[in-house]
Amino acid sequence: MTTSAVAETDRRTRMVVVLLAVACIINYVDRSNMSVAAPTIQTELRLSATQLGFLLGAFFWSYTIMQMVVGWLVDRIGAGVVMAAGFLLWSLATSGTGLVHGFAMLFVARLVLGVGESVAIPGYSKILAQIVSEEQRGSANSIVMAGLQTGPAIGTLAGGLLMARFGWRPFFVVLGLASLVWLPPWLKFMPREPARIATERQSRGPSLLRMLRERSLWGSCAGQFAGNYAWYFLLTWLPSYLVHERGLSSTRMAWVGAGAYLATAACSLIFGRLSDRWIVAGSSPTHVRKRSLAVGYTLSGVLLLLTVVAGPHLFVALLFLSAATLGGAAFCTWSIGQTIAGPHGAGRWIGVQNTIGNFAGIVAPALTGYVVDRTGHYFMAFAIVCVICVLGACSWLFVVGRVEPIDWSIGMSKSLPPQQSA
Repeated sequence: MTTSAVAETDRRTRMVVVLLAVACIINYVDRSNMSVAAPTIQTELRLSATQLGFLLGAFFWSYTIMQMVVGWLVDRIGAGVVMAAGFLLWSLATSGTGLVHGFAMLFVARLVLGVGESVAIPGYSKILAQIVSEEQRGSANSIVMAGLQTGPAIGTLAGGLLMARFGWRPFFVVLGLASLVWLPPWLKFMPREPARIATERQSRGPSLLRMLRERSLWGSCAGQFAGNYAWYFLLTWLPSYLVHERGLSSTRMAWVGAGAYLATAACSLIFGRLSDRWIVAGSSPTHVRKRSLAVGYTLSGVLLLLTVVAGPHLFVALLFLSAATLGGAAFCTWSIGQTIAGPHGAGRWIGVQNTIGNFAGIVAPALTGYVVDRTGHYFMAFAIVCVICVLGACSWLFVVGRVEPIDWSIGMSKSLPPQQSA
């Protein structure tokens, strides 16, 4: 390959990574805007905390169910076109949310949003597994992860300020329609595989049943459930906690919430690049990826528990530190699966992992609402997050095996047992 051809390939790869990051920003703005609007919607529709919890979690019902379906689709027909179709659906669902009335119709709109957004994680993981090397995987994943974590910051800040001025319904309608500007550049730059490679992928890719025999897959599922529980707890209930428990105004809530999400994104970028340098310097992906997750999850859970008992000034700093440590680990969540499953199986592996992991999106909002209704406070909800984070750290460290590609052509994985590689 000529120098100019290599440069063009690198340019297209960078453009694809940037577009994936932008898609994740839009994805999380669209899914987090309901949380920002929650205090207003709860008052307008006279919802209990339990009802609000179910409304906040509705998105995750369809999103979770669709993960394995989407994982199969991106492995079978390619991730580019699946990403485009899902993006179109979720943008239209966002606009539609601002037009409907009543609890039932809002619930349905969030279900449709979940179907559309289900393409994001399996799709991007499939693409990165194909076009990015192991030595650059931490950085690439951290860029996309930073987009994922910046989305709630933008949604919380811009949403909080704009909803306070114009109302939540206009914000939803305009946001969904404006998001469609992402589609033209994606259709131009999205990866396209030759027919020969697509056929080879279909014949060589591991079956779902074969994957389910891997202990590392179940360890990844449990670990992602824990990280998602903490993330979705913040994503769905942080605005209400800041307003109702801490007494912040909508504007102040928007700034604090955005700051926490931005701290997560910043640390994801920093530690993603550092992890790649660590690997280039001689450390194994196993050592770098697994320990980053274990340390980050544990610190995030403990700091979050301290947040709820801290005073009116210290709690903001602890909240930011908890979010930062979560971001400093979260970029590894999917890079491990991308490496272990390889380009032929990354879509299905991440589809399964994200299916199990995103049950946290169903459980966390509903359980938090129930606990707040029963206790009248948020302490027990924060304590549950802390325990789950520590359990997730143990899963990444002791259940997941070596972070190295599996040879799917043989009957058993070449990876060493987890206890030998932790």
